[in-house]
Amino acid sequence: MTNAESAPEPSEPSEPSRAAGDFDLGALLAERGAERYELHTRHLNHQLPRMLHTIGFDKVYTRAEGAHLWDADGHDHLDMLAGFGVMGLGRHHPVVRKALHDVLDSSLADLTRFDCPPLPGLLAEELLTHSPHLDRVFFGNSGTEAVETALKFARYATGRPRVLYCAHAFHGLTAGSLSVNGESGFRDGFAPLLPDTAVPLGDPDALERELARGDVAALIVEPVQGKGVHAAPPGYLRAAQELLHRHRALLIADEVQTGLGRTGDFYAYQHEEGVEPDLVCVAKALSGGYVPVGATLGKDWIFRKVYSSMDRVLVHSASFGGNAQAMAAGLAVLSVMENEQVVANARATGELLRSRLAALVDTYELLADVRGRGLMIGIEFGRPRSLKLRGRWAMLQAARKGLFAQMVVVPLLQKHRILTQVSGDHLEVIKLIPPLIIGEREVDRFVDAFTAVMDDAHEGGLVWEFGRTLVRQTVADR
Repeated sequence: MTNAESAPEPSEPSEPSRAAGDFDLGALLAERGAERYELHTRHLNHQLPRMLHTIGFDKVYTRAEGAHLWDADGHDHLDMLAGFGVMGLGRHHPVVRKALHDVLDSSLADLTRFDCPPLPGLLAEELLTHSPHLDRVFFGNSGTEAVETALKFARYATGRPRVLYCAHAFHGLTAGSLSVNGESGFRDGFAPLLPDTAVPLGDPDALERELARGDVAALIVEPVQGKGVHAAPPGYLRAAQELLHRHRALLIADEVQTGLGRTGDFYAYQHEEGVEPDLVCVAKALSGGYVPVGATLGKDWIFRKVYSSMDRVLVHSASFGGNAQAMAAGLAVLSVMENEQVVANARATGELLRSRLAALVDTYELLADVRGRGLMIGIEFGRPRSLKLRGRWAMLQAARKGLFAQMVVVPLLQKHRILTQVSGDHLEVIKLIPPLIIGEREVDRFVDAFTAVMDDAHEGGLVWEFGRTLVRQTVADR
């Protein structure tokens, strides 16, 4: 009997058994969901619940949809954080949900490792239509993994060890991406790292000095830095690209947060004509908020050099890379973005929000600047002019820079039920990165709430009482 004759006929997948003792997620959450903060304190990062309790962010959210979260009391909260940019389409978009139900119900033979399933190829094809100068994609599981891939590919393709990055950059927290992280607070205690060097964002002369040493593989840059929301100056990316290529080095664009429409273009580097990065990193919004996914897009010659023979076919891989659930989510996200004109909405709504906030700069002396692109907006606070406010400002600055921005974030949540974030440690900047689907109604709600908080701060109200609490906590932690 041949192998073919002895093989059993495939059968339809049977219904899972429902015997007593089956796992019941709903019952588990109903029984133990109230222990969430205690469980984190005991078994996870114990400083997270402590921090949330201190600033009054220890909410219990029970459901979410679009740009809104609902707490246990049934109150809705406007989400201007989008899970650090992951929820580009908001939460639980019906098209993405359906795609995931469909792929789970299909019982695909996924991650066999010795076949070529269609979904990764289809998603790569669709992604590359938005970067026609790029040719190939590597799929991983996160933004930091996308960056790690780019770093490895750049070093191998050029045969050089050093990667340049910009001061104040953020590219992830794994060992390789940490090497190109511009904030010492993240790097301290984790040395030695890769041989990489910081250069100022927007300074081509500093870049050229480093390139002249002949050992630079690439420059990695966020077209708009997440820390502080600082865009690369006009012309810088194009000038950097020309310098890099002249010295046979590569340009890596980190679009993990800025990509997929966040800044009003599909990629933020497209804001500047003539910029064509050699490698592009994406993640976050590509997931639809459901399944972790990262992607590194690159030029054909780079991939061919890394995967130069069959012996090197697995020289860089990821166990869960290209899994069917992540690929289905990514395909659904790109379909929604096109059909619902998400990028155009981010551009128009972002300009409306930024312009309305910028108009308040002359009204409030504590408000120093409003900047950004699309729906990535930074609100910066600064030293006031009046004597009374200057004294209060100085008290906060003496305790810890960044406390005033935190003082604004807290009442936005507690009094106005709007979730925001401080843009970085020791920064007096709030970063707004809401879902890209928000519209004029959400803009009105945020601007009205922000105006009320600013009025309170300038009148010496409850905002400053909370500030004194933060100062006491900061001093106690020293």
